[in-house]
Amino acid sequence: QQAPTAFVTQEASSTMGGGGWYYVPKVWTPTGGWWPAPAAWKRNTVIASGCIFLSAAMLFSVSAQKERRPIPPRAHIPSQRWCKHAKEDDPSL
Repeated sequence: QQAPTAFVTQEASSTMGGGGWYYVPKVWTPTGGWWPAPAAWKRNTVIASGCIFLSAAMLFSVSAQKERRPIPPRAHIPSQRWCKHAKEDDPSL
């Protein structure tokens, strides 16, 4: 079997534009290299999405527990629905 050539011929590159085609067989990058097609991309996507959701849920929980309003707001604020101290901080609730 013949090895692939590094460049397209001069005639082809002048008619197609963009210069020559480079054969790059072994390139490692965190994003997948020149032809990214990881075998377990669906599983990796589910794991990454789960981690992001879990982190967001933990951050939301901590934020709802620590939210305080020393001065009652003039209008209703949506986060008062789930805030732990909303009834203590705003007597109108």
